[in-house]
Parts: sequence; C-alpha cells; structure tokens
Amino acid sequence: MAPAVMAELRPLLGFLLMVLLAFCIADEVSATTLMLFNKCPYTVWPGIQPSAGNPVLAHGGFALPSNKAYTLQLPALWSGRFWGRHDCTFDASGRGHCATGDCGGSLYCNGVGGAPPATLVEITLGNDQDFYDVSLVDGYNLGMSIMPVKGSGKCSYAGCISDLDKMCPVGLQVRSKDNRVVACKSACLAFNSPRYCCTGRFGTPQACKPTAYSRVFKSACPRAYSYAYDDPTSIATCSRGNYVVTFCPRHP
Repeated sequence: MAPAVMAELRPLLGFLLMVLLAFCIADEVSATTLMLFNKCPYTVWPGIQPSAGNPVLAHGGFALPSNKAYTLQLPALWSGRFWGRHDCTFDASGRGHCATGDCGGSLYCNGVGGAPPATLVEITLGNDQDFYDVSLVDGYNLGMSIMPVKGSGKCSYAGCISDLDKMCPVGLQVRSKDNRVVACKSACLAFNSPRYCCTGRFGTPQACKPTAYSRVFKSACPRAYSYAYDDPTSIATCSRGNYVVTFCPRHP
C-alpha cells in the first residue's frame, strides 16, 4: 500500500476497531452497513442522493459534528452518492444555505443532488459484488474517502486525501465572501466546453482524453475519478462488504 495511504490510515485504526464491533452487531439486521465519519475540524452536513428507483436515506441530509459518526443501513442493491456540505446555516424549518454542495437550500436534500463543485462518493451494491469510487468529475469541495471493512475480494481503498483547494488553478477556483478558496470547479463546469465535458464529438472514451486540468486532479488524488472517461481502475470492487466514508480523511 502507498505510504500516503498508510499515513492516512494509521490514525483510523482505533476508530476502525469500534467500527468493526458496530458492523458485527449491524450484520445481524442488515446486509450492508455504511458509516459516515467526520474528521474535519468543523461540522459537515452530509448529502445523500439515491439513484433512480432507490429509497432516500436519512431524509437525504443532516448535520454531522466534528469527530462524530453516523451509521446507515443500506437496502439490498441500493445505489447512490454521498457528498459533504460545509459552511451551512439553517433555520428551525430546515431552510438555509451552504457555501458548497448545497441541495436547493434545504437541510434535508430528499433526493436532490448537491450543487457542484462537490466531491462525491458513489456506490452500487450488487448481489455478488459492490462497486464504489470517489469522483472529482463534479469538482472538489472536501477531501473524502471510502474504505471497506470486512468483505472479500480486492476491497481496495478509494479517496482524495489532498486539499485541492490549495492547488486549484485560478480559472477553477470558487471563493467565499472573505476571498478564501472554498471549492475547485471541474473544467467542464468552469468552461462548459465539449472537450472538457466529454460531450458532442468528444463523447467517447477514445475522443475524450485527459486535459491539463484533469491531470491536476489526478496527480493530487490518484485514487479518484478526475474526468468522465478516467481510468476504469478508479472504480473499486468488494463482495459483501461494509463501508466507512470519511470526510477530511487526512485531518489528524
């Protein structure tokens, strides 16, 4: 395993012992357990969007304080995506706004996706094999990772542990009112060009190749999807696994 990944995983070992115990208990009631763990030094508001035909989980969103975890039971064959929202403010009715990843100004996304740029964890549960990845195709706002616990097969780690906000090209930067870089757009979102969006005559893997912008993402986060037709090995697989999705995985 790469040294950068090992450095990230060491602080999680004690936590993972607790996760294993929780998953052993959860195995009695559910085929797949997914735990969301917030290592950021601030509150994150996870967003959850199911794929078409799948149920909404946990109302699609909630607040997750720093160093806290939230466990979900995933229905069989469930498919969907997770992302993090930050710098959010909501009133008593659940209406408000997030600086990044906002889902229509609501605390409860209820099936609505997050506004890009947002880092995504995508997962599809199968009868014999699960597929999962971390995607920067919609841009980056928070470091995220997904790691299987138990399971069989390759069951590899996927994630983006680098802070892309610190290396985001000027043309892709999203800045806050106090001029901080709070997210990094994809080149597709920034320039709306077929070349960057892999559309039109660039709409095939053969025609849509990496660009200088996607290479920045891939160099910083080699275990994440950097553009629509990125290396298929960016998709990880595991059989009968449980999963930990971590926000800000590199944070101590």
